[in-house]
Amino acid sequence: MSPLTKLTFSLSLLLGTTITISSNHWMLAWTGLEINTLAIIPFISKSHHPRAVEAAIKYFLVQATASALILFSSTINAQFTGQWDITQLTQPAASLLLTMAVAMKLGLVPFHFWFPEVMQGSPMTTALLLSTLMKLPPITILFLTAPSLNPPLLTTMAIASAAVGGWMGLNQTQIRKILAFSSIAHLGWMTIILTYNPKLTMMTFYLYSMMTASIFLALNTTNSLKLPTMMTSWTKMPALNASLMLALLSLAGLPPLTGFLPKWLIIQELTKQEMSTAAMIISMLSLLGLFFYLRLAYCSTITLPPNTTNFTKQWYNNKPSNTPTATLISLSVLLLPLSPMILTIT
Repeated sequence: MSPLTKLTFSLSLLLGTTITISSNHWMLAWTGLEINTLAIIPFISKSHHPRAVEAAIKYFLVQATASALILFSSTINAQFTGQWDITQLTQPAASLLLTMAVAMKLGLVPFHFWFPEVMQGSPMTTALLLSTLMKLPPITILFLTAPSLNPPLLTTMAIASAAVGGWMGLNQTQIRKILAFSSIAHLGWMTIILTYNPKLTMMTFYLYSMMTASIFLALNTTNSLKLPTMMTSWTKMPALNASLMLALLSLAGLPPLTGFLPKWLIIQELTKQEMSTAAMIISMLSLLGLFFYLRLAYCSTITLPPNTTNFTKQWYNNKPSNTPTATLISLSVLLLPLSPMILTIT
């Protein structure tokens, strides 16, 4: 892909995201989502590998279906209420259709089947975009329509997402698939609190995006796509691998690290809303995710692969990591003491 083409599609991605997150009219939001979908497809299929082409086709079909449902939902709402404003979603059928459409766009259970396959077929940087930037417009639509959505339905989908994301990630060896199931599980945490505290959902999404970006950038630097290659990448950049371990433990939500903050606040808010049972269930399900994060951390730093006499050592890379990766990993690990300031901002 030529630099000019890449720049054009990158600007289209930013344009589509900006249009959707800043619009109040359903048609503008839908237009932004369509621009986003069309701009990311060349990034998914740029390697021309059959798996990449298959991933691009799956992504296009799912996103096109979800966009059609959003259009259908907004039309039904406009027919009954005469309103095209996103915040005026009052018709129950339109609300249900919109929940289905956005769940399909995000990869929430039961509409999650496409997401791990598309992630596995995409290059590492495109998988990063799919996990973070591409989820911002649908999450924003959920944020704007939160008062009109059905809380029991969202809670059920959230707990199912946390369960499926945890269970399905347990026996994966491909790192992109593990991170895809991790994304599904984290979406469960964001969705369960949506109708009670939408700002907390957005804060969780921002922190999740930051931690995921740091992990993807670190893996991209060491060129690790599978667990076996991750086990030997410590010889290239030991310091980066140690930082990657901390970022993975932060994504798991262990207490001294940044990732503990959103989970702590969500459990606290659920308890305030007298949803202690849901809080307990989703907390227990997060232990499933903790297992595969610990396995990734173990493979990245703590263990050595079995060495044979003809084992080829990888070149030790003494160059420093780039600044964005270092900054993101530092934020992913050290933000918990700043939680009072973050709460004030949000």
